[in-house]
Amino acid sequence: MNTLYFTEEHEFFRKSFKDFLQKEVVPHIEKWEKTGTIDRFIWEKFGEMGYFGLATPEAYGGLDLDLFYTVIFLEEMQKVNSGGFAAAMWAHAYLAMTHLNKEANHEQKLKYLTPSVSGEKIGCLCITEPFGGSDVGGMRTTAVKKGDTYEINGSKTFITNGIYSDYLIVAAKTAPELGNKGISIFVMDRDTPGIAATKLDKLGWRASDTGEIAFTNVVIPAANLMGEENKGFPYIMQHFALERLIMGINAHARSEFALEYAIQYMKDRVAFGKPISKFQALRHKVAQLASEVEVCKTFNYVTAKRLNDGEYVVKEATMSKLISTKVADEVMYECLQFLGGYGYMEDYPMARLLRDSRLGPIGGGTSEILREIISKMVIDNVEYKPAT
Repeated sequence: MNTLYFTEEHEFFRKSFKDFLQKEVVPHIEKWEKTGTIDRFIWEKFGEMGYFGLATPEAYGGLDLDLFYTVIFLEEMQKVNSGGFAAAMWAHAYLAMTHLNKEANHEQKLKYLTPSVSGEKIGCLCITEPFGGSDVGGMRTTAVKKGDTYEINGSKTFITNGIYSDYLIVAAKTAPELGNKGISIFVMDRDTPGIAATKLDKLGWRASDTGEIAFTNVVIPAANLMGEENKGFPYIMQHFALERLIMGINAHARSEFALEYAIQYMKDRVAFGKPISKFQALRHKVAQLASEVEVCKTFNYVTAKRLNDGEYVVKEATMSKLISTKVADEVMYECLQFLGGYGYMEDYPMARLLRDSRLGPIGGGTSEILREIISKMVIDNVEYKPAT
């Protein structure tokens, strides 16, 4: 038990959540990985247990717990060996619902946030575009105000839960001439006329539904605007700190999971008369990887503590994702090597871990973009401040 960050209550939650995953989730993982569709019942079970409401105020059905419950939630989901399943859950709870928590008004929260906590409604966050990638300010989707409505036209891509979600949180330009200062955030129902989604075929994260979404003359009430008009870019930016820290935590957790599995395999696998865990070349490689993972985990915990205390840790969260995802990819590559030919077989967990991990340095801002952001803060003394 790490008593610096986790209390007995935290550890009780970890055990109960781990038991829940083993009972309710693990038996279905192989099916969901093959079909690319997560059965609806599991969302409702997560909701019944309160797992979607860890960071949501009690007024809207949540538990309003500290951030280390979320850390546990993220860590344990990495250990069911389905990056896609984990992504579908945390994208709902910490991408779509984060914007509802922070920018939605009371009526919007009652309509979308409360049923999101219970698992009755699934949400997705639509920011990335086919021609934009990590360049959020370069988005082309527009929202033109017409009386008491907005008309949305454009497209989004790489959207987790983009096919089967019930509502969408969408970024669009309400004042294109202002560039990134003319972006607004909207919430809209899936069945709104003019919304069409196409499922994407991915290398990894096979259980999750990742979609490309087209908006063609989509008309929504003006009341669906979240927060202030033209304040969408700073809203998005301030939440990137949480998203990047989430991906850093995911990375250190799947690294631990992969190392634990590989070490046990090495103890059981005998070659030349002894377990391969006794060969110095392999032992020292494990020692190096374990050290790097521990450093990442410690930094991520410190950053989570600061974020929980109200600090704006955009630099540290960016560093977390940059380094932790890089280390995770190295861990997966080497752990697969430890298994030899078996590592390359889909019957063993390392092949999926390798594929799922590779998205880490891409999603939520590529490593190249993150290095430029860090450069601005470290070299040019640029300071970023939260929008709210």
